[in-house]
Amino acid sequence: MTEPKRQLNLNIGLNTTGYVAKSWPYRTGNRHEITDPAYYRRLTEIAHRGRFDAVFFSDHPALVTDPDGRPFHTLDPLTLSGAIAAQVPDIGFVATCTTTYNSPYDLARRAQTVDLISGGRLIINVVASFNPNVAANFGNAPLPPRAERYAKASEFLDVAKKLWASWDPRRENEVPDGRFWDATSARTIDHHGTFFDVRGPLNVPRGPQGHPVLAQAGASEWGLDLAARHGEIIYANILSHAPGHAFGRHVRDRAVAFGRDPSAIRVVPGFVPIIAESRAEALRKHELWSGGGSEDGLIARFVAENGVDPHRFDPDAILAPEQFIPDPDRLQALGMTLGLVDLLRHEKLTARQAVRRSEGHHRLVLGTPEDIADALIEFWADGAVDGYTIQPPRAPDDIVMFVDKVIPILQDRGVFRREYDAGTVRDRYRLPYPE
Repeated sequence: MTEPKRQLNLNIGLNTTGYVAKSWPYRTGNRHEITDPAYYRRLTEIAHRGRFDAVFFSDHPALVTDPDGRPFHTLDPLTLSGAIAAQVPDIGFVATCTTTYNSPYDLARRAQTVDLISGGRLIINVVASFNPNVAANFGNAPLPPRAERYAKASEFLDVAKKLWASWDPRRENEVPDGRFWDATSARTIDHHGTFFDVRGPLNVPRGPQGHPVLAQAGASEWGLDLAARHGEIIYANILSHAPGHAFGRHVRDRAVAFGRDPSAIRVVPGFVPIIAESRAEALRKHELWSGGGSEDGLIARFVAENGVDPHRFDPDAILAPEQFIPDPDRLQALGMTLGLVDLLRHEKLTARQAVRRSEGHHRLVLGTPEDIADALIEFWADGAVDGYTIQPPRAPDDIVMFVDKVIPILQDRGVFRREYDAGTVRDRYRLPYPE
């Protein structure tokens, strides 16, 4: 049997007004639509026209009430995915779910239901919540330490996988007359662990993918272990070639140590495109949409975000990576900042250059549609990544622009599909089915 030709995998983020926080004044639309399901259906239809693998809904179960910002997370991703999947065919859905504040049985049941509704188009992006404001929405207990959150996440997925396989009608023998089913096709899991005691079985049968594809984002030691144990699609912060190759090798080597097949992992980092008729125009868009207003404004934001002393800072001096290594005990996510550290270890950059390489902690590319397509293909062609999660600065504007101007270039160069093939998201990512 001929191995199918390797294709670029592309997801696209669909959160509220777009990925870049200060770009909302420059978008088309009104402020009320970000809580309207019809708006997200429309964005998904645009993504479907572009033949994206999946739409990506990040999540944070807490409302950030910054009066100078905009809500970035509103409707529940899993519920929203099920609703849109019933209306838009083919395209997959990445729904972010916390393992810190969920029950394995409840999440396994809801996720398996959406996977059945969609015909095998669900990807669960598993996160261990790091914000105390999220913890405060689920009770009085403080946010658990990072090591505990990730240990709980790993056991959570162990339980979910057992539940997803616990009722499989394919195991039924012939059903005797007078019986509706063969009850031996369902089995208890009798899980008794550090964090969970779950009897099972699940009352939703095995889905078309065996279970939803599991995505995971994390570059701390705990996050890498979780990715290596369970992750199939790894959402990461990769800003240059060498760190991309190193990250892929590292997570796949860990997967082997856990007894997994390393070929069953796809690295699909974030990518922020700012598309314009020229690089000069793209640079100006970046300055406006980021809220900096100018290159000096971008540098001032870089200084503030990284805790640098502005009085002793030279924006044209080569940056030392050691200066940006995050405290491993901090509450915030570690992986995003580590992307900058890895970039500076492999490339000698000034702050003036670095602010044009990353936006929202993801790889930033500014330029014409051809520039964007070249950048996407560059890392993918040599195996540094398997694809990308596109994070459009503005929604819907930059989704439309990407679909109309960049996708045709990728298709003409033979690296991206022109039509959807039959099958599940698991097939689309060339991932094995669970036993």
